[in-house]
Amino acid sequence: MIPISDRRPNRHQPIVNYWLIGINIAVFFWELQLESTGQLSGFVNSWGIIPAHINEAIQAIFSNSAAWLVLIGHCLRLISALFIHASFSQILSNLIFLWVFGKSLENCLGHRRYLILYLIAGICTGIMQILAEPNLIVPLIGANSAIAAILGAYYFNFPQAKIYTVLPLLLIYIPAEIPVIFYLVWWFVQQFFYGIGSLNIQPSGANALGLAYWLQIIGGLIGIAYIKSLK
Repeated sequence: MIPISDRRPNRHQPIVNYWLIGINIAVFFWELQLESTGQLSGFVNSWGIIPAHINEAIQAIFSNSAAWLVLIGHCLRLISALFIHASFSQILSNLIFLWVFGKSLENCLGHRRYLILYLIAGICTGIMQILAEPNLIVPLIGANSAIAAILGAYYFNFPQAKIYTVLPLLLIYIPAEIPVIFYLVWWFVQQFFYGIGSLNIQPSGANALGLAYWLQIIGGLIGIAYIKSLK
């Protein structure tokens, strides 16, 4: 099932959504280039969230004042990790959902509030992952939690929306309109397929399913809570 559009009229151009999609695509092409030269693992480990490294930096600030700079650098990864993806299937799915659901939500919230939602969801779920698994050495990357927040916010704002969808059946594509609640559920189901087309990242298992999967549910709840706070 491929969501195409919610067919909602847009009063303004979703500029922030365009920029988010463009940055994600540009970074992924950069990842492909780094993979061909054997530098991808170093890049992901430098800009992805590694809870064990952040935990070490926090402990070091009590004995070394210069460690604050290291900790700030690690904290910036809470944002940079949102634009790095581990597989073709992960970035393709994320960008399709971002395109379909993000543009209408941005028109509803406005550019600034929409960007704040995207960043807050990613940062908060990243912090929760660090607190829950402080010794994890596998890099956490991807915009999954931010997309989950956008889906949650979209559903709360447009609960009766119908999504124009294409259903691939062998070589035939069947058009259909599916309630948005279905995609809210389908989003979490398809997380199990994100290993398809994985890039060569060491240590292996970046974004392995586990607590990170359940934190995406929290991402959806953050989206709902954000809309409720605005209303």
